Amino acid sequence: MLDLELAGGRQGADALGALVPVVLDALRSRARGGPAPAGGPAAVAASMAQLGDLLPPRGSGSAALGELAEAFVVGSVDPAHPWCAAHLHCPPLAVTAAADLLISALNPSMDSWDQAPIASEVERAVTGEFARLCFPSAAAPDALITSGGTESNLLGLLLARERLGPAVRPVCGANAHHSVRRAAWQLGLPEPEPVAFPGELGQALRRGPSVVVATAGSTDTGEIDPLPEIAEIARRHGAWLHIDAAYGGAALYSQRLRPLLAGLEAADSVALDLHKLGWQPIASGALAVAAEESLRPLAFSADYLNADDDTAAGMPDLLGRSLHTSRRADAFRIAVGLRALGRDGMAEWVERCCATAAEVAQHVGAHPALRLWRRPTLSTVLVRPVLADRVAAEHGTFAGNDLVARVRRHLLADGLAVVGRARVDGSLWLKLTLLHPQAKPADYLPLLDLIAARAPLRAAVAP
Repeated sequence: MLDLELAGGRQGADALGALVPVVLDALRSRARGGPAPAGGPAAVAASMAQLGDLLPPRGSGSAALGELAEAFVVGSVDPAHPWCAAHLHCPPLAVTAAADLLISALNPSMDSWDQAPIASEVERAVTGEFARLCFPSAAAPDALITSGGTESNLLGLLLARERLGPAVRPVCGANAHHSVRRAAWQLGLPEPEPVAFPGELGQALRRGPSVVVATAGSTDTGEIDPLPEIAEIARRHGAWLHIDAAYGGAALYSQRLRPLLAGLEAADSVALDLHKLGWQPIASGALAVAAEESLRPLAFSADYLNADDDTAAGMPDLLGRSLHTSRRADAFRIAVGLRALGRDGMAEWVERCCATAAEVAQHVGAHPALRLWRRPTLSTVLVRPVLADRVAAEHGTFAGNDLVARVRRHLLADGLAVVGRARVDGSLWLKLTLLHPQAKPADYLPLLDLIAARAPLRAAVAP
């Protein structure tokens, strides 16, 4: 008989207690100095192949955890390393990772109260915090837990369609997240029309019922659209205003940074995401709405989950709180993180990341071999080797961009740095998304020198 126990029940704690050290030992075994596995995709695939058949005729019991855990750790990127800075991929708090274990062990499912009694109350409290954060003056705001910005944007467009009708047209800025296009496709809406905010917006809205998608913290640059002007034009034309604040929404916790999001309170719906600037494990998203009645289209009935007589007897109806049926109690982990940091702690860490980015940007601007795109709005810094501009001038834009791409790929292949890429006005830039609240500007200066040093090497091998 295999030595396998269930995570819950009387023996669950003892079973988990014996296994947690296996995970911790694997984490401690991380020997490499950089934030990523060296060797690129081929090396990682080879390490996976060495593990052999994942479904052998006879299982290995709890030993399977140790057999796979070390390879998983060694083959992963480490978002807690300052040089893991490509994406909106934050290092999570240890306390929230521990909370994740408890969620997995108890395994509540958030589609009916009898599967998640206390979890449903925790979620009610967490969504209430998000609703008040975005709409402090609204009479009856509400919020839902989502898997992240993509789902929140889908929900925002869905609610707009249900309010304004199936002919509603999405209108967005050129920097809108790709999930806006995907959501329009999923919902059978027209391709989103990109416009220059705010100047072209009024003309676009005169063409029929519309949902305006503004961005508060773009993925590529961290820029924030002119929200007050957009909100006024949207209100004047009766459009639904959805603000994608999956990145920048964390600025709401800071009295100093909150003015960046002036106008957000005029939205109909807002996307938030605490697995970006929030130090939560994935997934930790939310959709906030100014009026709870906006969520009524999501109501759905399934007798085994939310029978009318159960609801009349006082059992909360969870089925209309998501597009999903079975879903994790992620709100518990979010609650632990919010309680651990508090509003002041959230504000301090968000401000610290933005201040670090501002100082790193100053160093980029002063570096003789690097060029800064623009002073960061939030915590994203765009960097381009000066040599790439020279190559572009002599051999064309493609050659200059190819040099930038090569620098990024070789840093990643060597396991030295995970740096992002952003295309702005046809030019390719290296992107540093600084989400590590304990990293200091000095931690990034050697990375800037490394980028500058690698550029001539990549130019030397360019075709």
